[in-house]
Amino acid sequence: MGAPLLAYPFRVTPAELSRAVLSTVRRAVAADELRVAVPERISVQRPPRPGCGDYATNVALQLAGAAGQAPREVAEVLRKRLAAEPGIAQVVIAGPGFLNITLDAAAYGDVVRKVLEQGSAYGSGDSLACTYVNLVHDGEPRAVLVVEVLTRLLRACGAGISQAEPPEPLSPRPAGATAAELRERLGEDAARWALLRPPADDRPSLDAAALLSQRAGNPLFRVRYAYARTRALLRNAHDLGIESSSDASDGTFHHPAETDLLGLIADYPRVIETAARHRAPDRVARHLERLADAFLRFHDECPPLAAR
Repeated sequence: MGAPLLAYPFRVTPAELSRAVLSTVRRAVAADELRVAVPERISVQRPPRPGCGDYATNVALQLAGAAGQAPREVAEVLRKRLAAEPGIAQVVIAGPGFLNITLDAAAYGDVVRKVLEQGSAYGSGDSLACTYVNLVHDGEPRAVLVVEVLTRLLRACGAGISQAEPPEPLSPRPAGATAAELRERLGEDAARWALLRPPADDRPSLDAAALLSQRAGNPLFRVRYAYARTRALLRNAHDLGIESSSDASDGTFHHPAETDLLGLIADYPRVIETAARHRAPDRVARHLERLADAFLRFHDECPPLAAR
């Protein structure tokens, strides 16, 4: 809450957009354009369908009641300020007061740069630093797996795992099979996906025909296929003498398939944090599905090695 009330002195990237919007609210309050308590957190998400900008936020609807103004009036106050931020190309008010934000094409270069610089550490951070948890389970296979994965997610966000803390039992809906039965029926990877993909209160589907289907209608197949295609691209690029370089981030990205993919990659750290906070690893699985679909579209519409 001690962030400066000045405009951002650097180009807004997808990763910083939530803080940029919150800073915009603070500055509007400081200028007496809005009379509200500044919220601790606001939500900025990818819109559910194309044509609604790169990101959307409902912050104006969130503040309207306390401000004593119509949501679209609050949205207009924030729109003017947010549109002036470096790296933001356009802000449009939609519906009852949503803000649809389109980033400058060059802003996505920072996403590429961060991924190349951080490598496998990309997505980790310190958002849950000084938080200590003690997740426990009753030995049921799904509960064991959920605790294992959430422990890794929490550590990736800087949280500490300590048995000195009060136990936090996790009891997702049981799998209805033993660990050995799951491995025999589905194999290790498909079994983990089957248990992690549904929300905790939903019964996991253990239909081997659906989970092991090698068709596009199977989300697990699409995720695995997208991963295989990325590895093949890297091998082919290496054979052509093309290596990953942060110089690639100097370009701009305009094609919708590029910006959609990069937007989802930029959203990955936020997904990790929310999954950890809400004890919901299924959010990561669903994000991987969207990421796989976006990558496959990008691969078809913007072939990376087509000109080589």
